[in-house]
Amino acid sequence: MKPSAVLIAGPTASGKSALALALAERFGGVVLNTDSMQVYGDLRVLTARPMPEETRRAPHGLYGHVDGDSTYSVGRWVGDASAALAQARQAGQLPILVGGTGLYFRALTQGLAAIPAIAEEVRAAVREAAGALDNPALHARLAARDPATAARLQVNDRQRVLRALEVEAATGRPLSDWQRDAQPPALDEDSCVRFVLEVDRALLRRRIDARFEAMMAEGALEEVRRLAARRLRPDRTILKAHGAPALTRHLAGEISLAEAIAEGQADTRRYAKRQDTFFRHQMRGWDRATPDAALALILARVEAARHG
Repeated sequence: MKPSAVLIAGPTASGKSALALALAERFGGVVLNTDSMQVYGDLRVLTARPMPEETRRAPHGLYGHVDGDSTYSVGRWVGDASAALAQARQAGQLPILVGGTGLYFRALTQGLAAIPAIAEEVRAAVREAAGALDNPALHARLAARDPATAARLQVNDRQRVLRALEVEAATGRPLSDWQRDAQPPALDEDSCVRFVLEVDRALLRRRIDARFEAMMAEGALEEVRRLAARRLRPDRTILKAHGAPALTRHLAGEISLAEAIAEGQADTRRYAKRQDTFFRHQMRGWDRATPDAALALILARVEAARHG
């Protein structure tokens, strides 16, 4: 099948899902999630997973299939995505991978280090030891043990700094060593149609704010209430979903609902800015388009590849 897949990346609230759905309907494709929060089943509304009426219009995969109490990694996602790609090929469907997690796209198309699973007790020990350290001190600790990885991670990227420390503690090898021995990619970039959606910043900010308000109207607060009732360990990724910490604080009586909404909107806007930075620096070989122009451009590219 040509192309082997369509890859659509872009910041949150940029219209990626609607574009992927239109392509899936046009080509008889399957939409595969490439977003690290939409894999979890607990927060459908707050993570903007496709609505039931959308999933009825075209098949979707890798959405909501992970429990919030699970430890889910890039490696697990690549394994799940590889299986979904094989299934799509067997069914004669065009895979359309859509999302905002640049690391997922990079691992899929550039390969992934075969790092062994990190034991929970090792993870807990590293995080307990890091608890008293601020971000600069934690980054300095990584620089002493794995200077190559520390050099490419920002000081404030605490989650990835912790991940690198966990790998070194569990395996005795720095993360940079594992990455040099990466597994081959699951997808050949040159066989894919690849687009990053670009949206005017002022417009994107307005869309993010409006979407968050729409999520509130659709039951996001009740989702967070149910999630809080599970009393998950505080290091679980799902608890960091954009808006969830602020809404949890509101439910605990710490801030007003208006303050929680404003904080959730601001957190999402900051995340969109980080996404844009990643896409510009790490996905330079991808085509760029505005959401309005992307559909026609991708349709033309897919048709050309199929008949070329």
